[in-house]
Amino acid sequence: MSNESGVAAPPSEGEIAAAAVEVARVRTEVGRVLVGQRYLVDRMLVALLADGHLLVEGVPGLAKTTAIKALAGAISGSFARVQFTPDLLPADLVGTQVYNPRDMTFTTKKGPIFANIVLADEINRAPAKVQSALLEAMQERQVTLADETHVLPAPFLVLATQNPIEQEGTYPLPEAQVDRFMMKLLVTYPTQDEERVILERSSRPVERVGAVLTPARLIELQDLCRRVTLKPVLQNYIVALVHATRQPGTVSAKLARFVQYGASPRATISLAAAARAIALLDGRDFATPDDVKEIAPDVLRHRLLLTYEAEAEGLSPDAVVREVLAAVRTP
Repeated sequence: MSNESGVAAPPSEGEIAAAAVEVARVRTEVGRVLVGQRYLVDRMLVALLADGHLLVEGVPGLAKTTAIKALAGAISGSFARVQFTPDLLPADLVGTQVYNPRDMTFTTKKGPIFANIVLADEINRAPAKVQSALLEAMQERQVTLADETHVLPAPFLVLATQNPIEQEGTYPLPEAQVDRFMMKLLVTYPTQDEERVILERSSRPVERVGAVLTPARLIELQDLCRRVTLKPVLQNYIVALVHATRQPGTVSAKLARFVQYGASPRATISLAAAARAIALLDGRDFATPDDVKEIAPDVLRHRLLLTYEAEAEGLSPDAVVREVLAAVRTP
C-alpha cells in the first residue's frame, strides 16, 4: 500500500492490532511443544516478519531444531529439513537434472531447498560446494540447475543451526554466507523451573502444532512490517552504529586494536528491518532507539571479525557491540 507520491503508507492501528493477534497465535502454537526459550521464539518471529534468514548456535539438546520445526508447523506452507553432513552434495540440496533414456531428455528433480521454510541442521558440517549452492538460494531466492534458473517459493527462509563446541568434521562458514544471515542467536540452557517442566512433558504424547498462518498472509505481514515508521533520526542512529564497528577507534582506542573488519551495509539494512519487526511484535507502528539497541547484538555479532589479539584477551563480538552501543549517542 502506498500513497500518491509512491511512498509506502504507514500501517493503520487496525492493521497493527490484527497483526499482533496473529503473531501471538503463532507464539502460542510454538509454546505447545517448546518450554521457555522466549528469546529464541521472539527472534524467530522477527526473522519471519523481517523476511531474513536466521542462524541459531547452541550446544546439543537446547531444542533448537524443535523450535524451528514448531515454527514451520504454525505456518501452512512447505517445510524441509536437511541434515548437513561432510558427504552432502549440492545436488542433495538444490536438486539435479535426471536423464530419461527412453526419450533421451532431461527432467528437473528439485531438491529440498524448494520449500517455504528450510531447516539447515548443523550447517557447518557441509563442505564448501554445498555452502556455495546455499549462498545463491539465500541471497537471490533462486537456484540454477544446468542452464535453467528456478525461482524459489515465497516466502523463503533458511533457519540454520550449528554446534559451537564440536569442531571435528566441521567447516567454518564463509564470511560471505554468514553475512547473509540477518541474525545469529546464541541459545543458552533452560532454567531449573523450565527444565522441570521439560521433564514432566517428556512422559506425555508429543503435542501437535496447528497451522495458524498461511504463506500468503505471512507475505502480507512482511509488507506491513516494511511500512512500520522508521524516522530519519533513527535511520541516522543505525548508520552511526554500523559505521562505529568499521571505525572502532572513534569509539574506543582499545577497540581499534581488536576489530579487524566491521559490519557490512547488509547489517544496516538488517538492523532497520529487525527494529521494525520488534515494533510490530510490540503492537506499534513506529520503531524506537530501544528497538535498535535490543536487536543490535543479534544483527551485528556474526558480522564483526576480531583480531587475534582480541581472541587472546578473551574479547567477544558481543563485548564490542556493547561498547559501541554505549559510545554512540542515542537520539
